[in-house]
Amino acid sequence: QVQLVESGGGLVQAGGSLRLSCASSVNISSPKAMAWHRQAPGKKRDLVALIRRGGGTDYADSVQGRFTISNDNVNNMLYLQMNSLKPEDTAIYYCLADYGVEGYWGQGTRVTVSS
Repeated sequence: QVQLVESGGGLVQAGGSLRLSCASSVNISSPKAMAWHRQAPGKKRDLVALIRRGGGTDYADSVQGRFTISNDNVNNMLYLQMNSLKPEDTAIYYCLADYGVEGYWGQGTRVTVSS
């Protein structure tokens, strides 16, 4: 059973930074990819960033150049460094372990960016 626990969310002013963490109960180099998604109030959950097993990364256009996804395969941690935050980044951020045929989600961590 894969368990993912996110942390690091909070309230920050526009222009500020936060670093989200996701602790995995299993080896994070096993999934096809690890990813961060977010869901703003009243909206669907969208991909923010992902890192593939081989290390390649992808970002949503809206966060390109501001957010950086990284991992620590030794400690089974996934991170999302978020800089130059904007009010539209306000959402619950979820960690995903994507095994292809199935995926596992964390419970989410809330990020609120005030203007």
